[in-house]
Amino acid sequence: MEILLLLFLVIAAWLWLDSISTRETAVTNGSDLAKRCNLQLLDETVACSKLRIGRNTRGRVQLLRTYHFEVSANGSDRLSCHLVLLGKQLQSWHIPAYQEVFN
Repeated sequence: MEILLLLFLVIAAWLWLDSISTRETAVTNGSDLAKRCNLQLLDETVACSKLRIGRNTRGRVQLLRTYHFEVSANGSDRLSCHLVLLGKQLQSWHIPAYQEVFN
């Protein structure tokens, strides 16, 4: 019974550490995507909204995480966006179309 508890604790610790590292990757990717679209990442943060299992191109099982974040064109508007990471690799992303307003 102690072995099962120890195994559970090791897996939980690994998942927690992996999640922290992957979240940092998601923040970097979100910031880069926003800059490419001439937007700014708001709050410099992302939130994991979905966690599931996926397979990479080699058929290896990895965690597939969806992160939501918000960007802004001028600081007063907010656009809801998301990106998907398989392991630490960016799989897909979505930033909605916006109209830049010039004063």
